[in-house]
Amino acid sequence: MKSLAWYVLAAAGEIGGCFAFWAWLRMQKSPLWIGPGVASLVVFALALTRIDADAAGRAYAAYGGIYILASVTWLRVVEGVRPDRWDLLGAGICLAGAAVILFGPRRP
Repeated sequence: MKSLAWYVLAAAGEIGGCFAFWAWLRMQKSPLWIGPGVASLVVFALALTRIDADAAGRAYAAYGGIYILASVTWLRVVEGVRPDRWDLLGAGICLAGAAVILFGPRRP
C-alpha cells in the first residue's frame, strides 16, 4: 500500500511538471511556469525511487500503468475533457499489466 502512495505522488509530480512546460510552450504562459515544473519533476524522481521493488526497471514498468490512469484522470479533472471508452479501456489494460508486474509471483 505504501508503494501505491509513492506511485500516486510520482504521477502527480510528473504530470504536473510536464504540464507546466506544456503551459509555457504550448499555451503561451509565462516562463515562470518553469520553476514549479522543475520542482514537480524533482518530486516525481524522488517519489519513484521510494517504490518497494527489487529492481528499478520493474518499478518503472509498473509505474506506467499508474501514470496512464493519472493522465486520464488529469484529462478529465484539469483539462475538462471527458475520456472516451477507448481512453478508459486502454487505462484498464495498462493497470492490469501493472498489477501483473507488481504482484506476479517471483522466484526467491
